[in-house]
Amino acid sequence: MVATVPGMHTAEVTDFQHSAEIWRDFPELVPGIVLADGITHDVPAGDRVARFTAIAKSRLNGATESELPEIQAWRRAFTRMGLKPTQYRCASEALLRRLRKEGALPQLHPLIDVCNAASVAFAIPVAVFDISKITGCLEVRYAVGDEEYLTFSGQTEHPGPHEVIFADQARQVHARRWTNRQSGLSAVQASTSWPKPCTTRRHPTCPRSSRLSPRH
Repeated sequence: MVATVPGMHTAEVTDFQHSAEIWRDFPELVPGIVLADGITHDVPAGDRVARFTAIAKSRLNGATESELPEIQAWRRAFTRMGLKPTQYRCASEALLRRLRKEGALPQLHPLIDVCNAASVAFAIPVAVFDISKITGCLEVRYAVGDEEYLTFSGQTEHPGPHEVIFADQARQVHARRWTNRQSGLSAVQASTSWPKPCTTRRHPTCPRSSRLSPRH
């Protein structure tokens, strides 16, 4: 589901989908998308961040992130992708681990801060993309091996064949290992005004008709 706001032209909305092969291999996934406009770097978000962070801390009270059922589901998914779950962690687990060790999350941009806080509260990965940097359809699919991924340090990488990636029609990779590492190309910056948050849940009993249901 794509949510638009007044003044936004839906024709400009980037298409988002999971490939048939991803649905075949991971039929229990529950993705959701929200399109946001006009969120600037000076929007106050502290109250929302604090509320979500408090939920996360209560869930971590007397437990570690690896014990949460949502994280266990993603660890199983990473194992099925041929990855070591303790070497490559999904984004929500990495954030929960940081929160547990440091007691707080870094402040980057109001939307990122809220999405990171929601990610730790519900233990689901949330990615935020600047859609002005995405060419055509954004698809979660298996890599062929010739796609390009830009790191935050400016280096170019080529994901190996069969790695799960977020890729657009220009064969630019916007996230690697599904929910492990986002690209520096479409990361939200202070000047970003068209961010697109995307969440992905693992749910063993989800019907396929819910594949684009929003998560609040």
